Amino acid sequence: MDFAQKLLQASTRNKSLLCLGLDPDPELMPEAGVIEFNRAIIDATADLVCAYKPNLAFYEALGSAGLAALQETVKHIPEGIPVIGDAKRGDVGHTARAYARALFEVLGFDAVTVSPYLGHDSIEPFTRYADRAVFVLCRTSNPGAGDFQDALCSDAQGSDGQPLYRLVASRAQEWNTRGNVGLVVGATYPRELSEIRQLCPQMDLLIPGIGAQGGDLEWAVRHGTDGQGRRAIFASSRQILYASRGSDYARAARESADGLRRQINSFL
Repeated sequence: MDFAQKLLQASTRNKSLLCLGLDPDPELMPEAGVIEFNRAIIDATADLVCAYKPNLAFYEALGSAGLAALQETVKHIPEGIPVIGDAKRGDVGHTARAYARALFEVLGFDAVTVSPYLGHDSIEPFTRYADRAVFVLCRTSNPGAGDFQDALCSDAQGSDGQPLYRLVASRAQEWNTRGNVGLVVGATYPRELSEIRQLCPQMDLLIPGIGAQGGDLEWAVRHGTDGQGRRAIFASSRQILYASRGSDYARAARESADGLRRQINSFL
């Protein structure tokens, strides 16, 4: 089963477009180890989400123990729920091939996030895994996204005056020859989200920024999904993970996830 099939089945089964980021931050976590914390969160939310998204930075920051915790976390996620490795990798071809092997073959992710800055040869080693998905950073959710992504630029065909994020979206469509390329587009930039959805009507969008970053959820749902109310994955982490820092953290996470899932569904 490839990523798209697994995502569709999980989304349909759980009536959910919600992706939960598994980002263990020792400064915010209750008194629990990373593996224990993640297992409890997964067990409490597995019937509410369409995907999980561990951000590798939080595990790498913990050294070898963190990477071991990441592997145990991926193993604990039910087989029918896709796992997106939020790695934001991007490098020259031979290095990208090593990154792709690490993320897909060693860590076992169903999809990953990548940076397009180095161009097609840095992306192709990931997309050649036809049963996996690749989400290209396009219009990110952070405040400084416009430093580069709004810059007007010319492409190789001489078309000029379009912002970089539009050029990235257009290139990603060209690279999508295996049907496994999507885009990362933040809910914190609603106009750009709507614009990219119109430009790329058939591509999956991974949409962060709907929780702690304050994106407009209703707008994101109405303008981020396709005509059938699909092809959008709404990612939230801190709002759900740290709904409580007490011993009831798993129950609180479930309540928060279910509430957000219901909100998303109400706007479809």
